[in-house]
Amino acid sequence: MEGRAMDKTGIAWKVALAFLLGAAVVFAAPVMGAHAWAADDNPIAGLKEAKVAFDITAGEPGRMLNILNTIDETREGFVKHGVTPRFVLAFRGPASLLTQTDLSRLKPEDRDAAAKVAAKLKQLRGAAGIERLDQCSIAMRGQKVDKAQVSPDVTVVENGWITLVGYQAKGYAYIAP
Repeated sequence: MEGRAMDKTGIAWKVALAFLLGAAVVFAAPVMGAHAWAADDNPIAGLKEAKVAFDITAGEPGRMLNILNTIDETREGFVKHGVTPRFVLAFRGPASLLTQTDLSRLKPEDRDAAAKVAAKLKQLRGAAGIERLDQCSIAMRGQKVDKAQVSPDVTVVENGWITLVGYQAKGYAYIAP
């Protein structure tokens, strides 16, 4: 009988402890989340502008659209924090197929997403803080993209690596999503 009473007491303590730990997690989560969100302010404190060169090579339209949306969200985040974004998007490799206007070169199942990429490029080109959309001509040659097929929202550059080095030398952070 004494052992059974100990088991019930032990179980009661375990239930009480589990309840308290669960309550602590529930009540602490919003505070922890708010703290993590506010942490963006610390690394950019005192920053006036954010110069970033994005090296984009994704050739899959869904992935490219995700990258472009994330870049746009980042741009908006800097603006919200009072920091002027100065972004350059540099396209190379398979991404070259998504800066051109001839959707017939893509798989039929990729064309809808590629059209969304084209619309997003147009929107970004006119957005505050987006300085340039650069397409490497070497990558175009490798992907067999003719200059006449490149979106008018994108500037063709001779060598994407040279321009990326130039941007980095001018203080642009390099990000390869």
